[in-house]
Amino acid sequence: MFSVITPSFRGGEWLRLCLASVADQQVPLEHIVQDAGSDDGTLNWLLSDARVKPFVEKDQGMYDALNRGFQRAQGQLAAWLNCDEQYLPGTLGRVCAWFDTHPDVDVLFGDVVMVDPEGNYVSHRKMQVPRLYHTWTCHLSTLSCAMFFRRSLVSERGYVFDPKLRAGGDGEWMVRLLRDGVRMGTLNEFTSVFTRTGRNLGSAPAAAREARELRRTAPAWARILRPFIVGHHRTRRLLGGMYSQRPFSYEIYTRHTAESRTSFRVARPRFR
Repeated sequence: MFSVITPSFRGGEWLRLCLASVADQQVPLEHIVQDAGSDDGTLNWLLSDARVKPFVEKDQGMYDALNRGFQRAQGQLAAWLNCDEQYLPGTLGRVCAWFDTHPDVDVLFGDVVMVDPEGNYVSHRKMQVPRLYHTWTCHLSTLSCAMFFRRSLVSERGYVFDPKLRAGGDGEWMVRLLRDGVRMGTLNEFTSVFTRTGRNLGSAPAAAREARELRRTAPAWARILRPFIVGHHRTRRLLGGMYSQRPFSYEIYTRHTAESRTSFRVARPRFR
């Protein structure tokens, strides 16, 4: 079974679409919504939505909510999907099949389509396995909406999120995984959609502050060599084909078509 955790607070406008994109995945799953006590009307419908397991309780922030959700999860595989994110059709089936054939790998990354609030294509991001010193001194090059992992990382090996962090907890978490040599892989397919709502947590001041704080914990030599690490990262992405993409289509739920997926055609893909 697959466990998907969604931290929620006043995100009802997007949460409906997120839930729909998980519910039609056609694999055995549980979708846990960890809500901090939304007062925007979300709880008026969430508590009676049969597609999810809702839990409403105050928390210390998104990463505390994630820890609470993963403690309740029962699936062998796990992921988290924020309210303003969606899965593309068939994503979790492909992820489950990949893990079945790679029993020695604990974390998998898919590619991401970035859209505007109406669902229109903005850009895309292809993923490679992150490298320790780039993540530590620069930024996290993957997106959480396209990250999938064995729940034993949290439940048995203790890789919980730091609840004191507000926006950069996934970067700090990834540094710990990379330092400990946790094995990772890439699916090399689009799996997820990230909506640029204008209020995304990653663009908040706390995200930049926590990234700087994480950078200060890196070895001095790595901080000094940061320009070379950035250059190596970009060269690696170029050689890995991360900057090229053929025309493609994607299907998502939108605020105007919340009951069924709408198809969008991308004639001119761009990575920025």
